[in-house]
Amino acid sequence: MIEQAYVQADDETAPTVKNIRERISTAVDATTGTALERLKCWLQMPVDSTFAKMSDSDCQVRAKRIGGLLSPGEGGLYEPSDLSVAIGVPAKWTAIDKAVKAERAVYVNGSTGHVGGAQSKFNNERNAGFHVIVFLAVGQESEGRGYYLGFDPDVSATTESRAAWKALVTGDPETKPQDFTATKSLEVIKSMILGSSEGGFGPLVRKYYVDTGKAFPKIIRA
Repeated sequence: MIEQAYVQADDETAPTVKNIRERISTAVDATTGTALERLKCWLQMPVDSTFAKMSDSDCQVRAKRIGGLLSPGEGGLYEPSDLSVAIGVPAKWTAIDKAVKAERAVYVNGSTGHVGGAQSKFNNERNAGFHVIVFLAVGQESEGRGYYLGFDPDVSATTESRAAWKALVTGDPETKPQDFTATKSLEVIKSMILGSSEGGFGPLVRKYYVDTGKAFPKIIRA
């Protein structure tokens, strides 16, 4: 699994955290449809707070849609060639760097256990299947270690994302996603993606410390 961490207040990325936050906020506000359609556009959700079942497994379709919405740069969403093929790996990541710096989201397809979160409902012992996320920026730690800023719509992905979701559906009975009002749907989406800090993000946007010298593991078809 790609090592992941949350954005810190002093992190500097290209494009900037401010730029990414504004792009996400603008795109979310402009999303049309019912409250549930808006939620499904941006989030891969559980059916309830127990995470017993996910409402869909449409990560591929969702990533392409979201990536397009978050790509104001010329050329739109960038889809690199297969990242599990070892030939030309450094060049692929050079192209990805160029794309995110030009405000183009990058479609990142990998095995479930490699690009997904540690607590994802989609993880399995065989590491079968795939998951798709989008990269939005590139950054570097003070000691020189590089990372990518990525958005993973999977609400079940981490301990933090699960806790955030549970806090948003509190009540007796708890509020189901299909019962969210238009206002509530916006609140939930922005809370999960943007969080409450102007200098950071919610639990679905994380730093990914990719080894850009190695190919991704091969995807095992389920």
